[in-house]
Order: sequence, then C-alpha cells, then structure tokens
Amino acid sequence: MDALLAISDWLRIGHVIFMVFWLAGLFMLPRQCIYMLDHAPSSEGEAKWADRMGKLRKIILTPSLILVWVFGLAIAIPGGYFSGAGWLHAKLTLVLILSGYHGWLVAQTKKMARGERPLSEKTLRMIGEVPGLLLVLIVALVYLKPF
Repeated sequence: MDALLAISDWLRIGHVIFMVFWLAGLFMLPRQCIYMLDHAPSSEGEAKWADRMGKLRKIILTPSLILVWVFGLAIAIPGGYFSGAGWLHAKLTLVLILSGYHGWLVAQTKKMARGERPLSEKTLRMIGEVPGLLLVLIVALVYLKPF
C-alpha cells in the first residue's frame, strides 16, 4: 500500500489520461453507428464501419475502461477514500452507470455489425449525449466534493 501511495500522482495521471481516451471513444461510437446506418446490411460500406467500430472497441474503449478502473481503485483503496467520502460513492455509482452504458453500446454495435439496426439515428444522437452528461456530474463531484 505504501508503494501505491508513493506513486499516487502517477496513478492519478494515468486515471485521467485513460478516462479521456475512454470518453472520447464513447463519444465516437454512436457517431460511427450513425454513419453505418447509411449503408445497407451486408454491403461493403457496412463492413468498413463494422471494422472501424470493432477496432475502436478493442484498441481504445475496452482497454481504457479497464485501466480507468484499475488506476481509480489503486488511488482510492490505499488513500482511504472509501470511508466517509460520500462524493466518491456517488462518483462510483455514476462510473458504474457509464460502464453499463459502455457494455450496452458495445452490444448494440455488435448487432449492427451483424446487419441488425436496433437503434434509429435520432436515438443514437440522443444516447450520444449520455457520456457528456455523466462526465459533467463526475467531474463536479471530484472537484467540489460536496459531501
């Protein structure tokens, strides 16, 4: 635990960097789904967008999600943040919701890659705002620590 405390600044840096990568990917993925809607199932265009979405998930989104959690827990556990930090519990709840959104969105993109169209363009545009709204709340909790 002392070793983690000694490198806590580096853990925070890693946490923020991979949070930015993760959120950037979550902003991009619904947009890529919208672009895929312009292509017929089983078309060459659909295959290209399916490949792009798969790479985004495998190279950026999922690794970033994992590293955000690893770095975050490596900061919180030795730092004793779980005892009496109501803001952290609220933040973790929102990050769990964001993680669930990530999983749900990945499932939707996999359906689209199979030729299904589970979401309309309007729905994709609306759900594309979810990460931004959660980000505002999470950052406010971290910096203001209101409770």
